[in-house]
Amino acid sequence: MPLSAINATIATTSLSGVMGSSATTATQQTDGSGFGTALSGAVDNLQQLQGTSNALAIQAVTGDLNDIHTATIAATRAQVTMELVAAVRNKGVDAFNEIMRMQA
Repeated sequence: MPLSAINATIATTSLSGVMGSSATTATQQTDGSGFGTALSGAVDNLQQLQGTSNALAIQAVTGDLNDIHTATIAATRAQVTMELVAAVRNKGVDAFNEIMRMQA
């Protein structure tokens, strides 16, 4: 399997896990609360992924982990999700700054 296919699979999995079902409700609402709900869900999912990654890393260090691949995949998934959430945050801040620069 080529590396690009693996990266695409990880990104798709992380995106669907981050946005979850909140993304569909965000498009139905027009008052802006859907975006906040989706963003909150993404942060909650990120915290869960990082917690799982940390727990598996501790198991790997103490020798209680049988399969190191599980810890590696969890760490990578948490890293990619963190990068995605940071990119969305940065784009949101950029959009806000652009709106504030507009003249009335």
